[in-house]
Amino acid sequence: MTTRRQLLHSAAGIAAALCHPSLRAEDDKSPIRLLVGASAGTDFTARLIASGLQETLGRPVVVIQKLGAGQRLALNELQKAPPDGRTLMLVTSAPFSIYPHIYARLDYEPLKDFTPIAGVSSFDVGICTGLATAATSMGELVQWIRANPQKAIYGSAPGTGSLSHFVGISLALALNQPLTHVPYKDSPVGLLDVATGRLPIMMTGLSGMIELHKAGKLRVVATSGSTRSPLLPDVPTLTQAGVNVNTTSTVGIFGPAHMPPEIVRPLTAAILAIARTPEYRDRLAPFNVFPKPASPQELSAILQGEYRQYATLVKASGYVPE
Repeated sequence: MTTRRQLLHSAAGIAAALCHPSLRAEDDKSPIRLLVGASAGTDFTARLIASGLQETLGRPVVVIQKLGAGQRLALNELQKAPPDGRTLMLVTSAPFSIYPHIYARLDYEPLKDFTPIAGVSSFDVGICTGLATAATSMGELVQWIRANPQKAIYGSAPGTGSLSHFVGISLALALNQPLTHVPYKDSPVGLLDVATGRLPIMMTGLSGMIELHKAGKLRVVATSGSTRSPLLPDVPTLTQAGVNVNTTSTVGIFGPAHMPPEIVRPLTAAILAIARTPEYRDRLAPFNVFPKPASPQELSAILQGEYRQYATLVKASGYVPE
């Protein structure tokens, strides 16, 4: 197991972050609160970053889970925090790129109410099937969907508005074939329904599918991103399987709006140094999460691109905002 010290000492550029006077340990030893509004791989990513920052900055960094409302509870807390660098949040891109198009009202302005600090990772989802379809490949699943339009039902977790949900919408558009969506709060329930034949298709994080796939209780037939997962290298991406869908979620760290550049810069330098280490990559791999270091400017550009992508997708799908 890689230690925190090994993780940090192998990173280039850490010393530069330490030299900034506003965040040196002797200047400020107050804790940094790192909020996280999602679980599993996102929470683990937050803890990796937190341990690195604590070592680098010489001050406590505490991960605080605030689950609920698809990260919006944690975002509301971040929005109200002082812009002093003592409250940050690790956020997936959905609240910035998807939610503005599917919710009639949000309590925040995407990007405007927050300060981007660094991009840290990305993830995609797996598409699996089981007894209900008997498909052993994405090609066979597509044939089954076309032959059984009334039974073409997919589950997604964590449900409506998630990346998994919109991979299903993207798949329906790419195939020009309606798919009925069933939201699941938790992926294990949906995966059990697939394994027992109650649900034809499930889309959710790949890591939860691995053991059931290897045991032959369900079949992962594709992943939604641009590259194959190292967890299942024999499983193609949707694009490789002949379906024109390539969808991932970017994960970044943000602070409240109006954070001074002299506070943002050393945080960015330290976080990017951590996110570029082989140790960070290797420890994320079991969660099917990939390093994606990005500067504040790059992170903003990525999220603006995703915002435009989902605006088009929601309109084309006929999805009715809540």
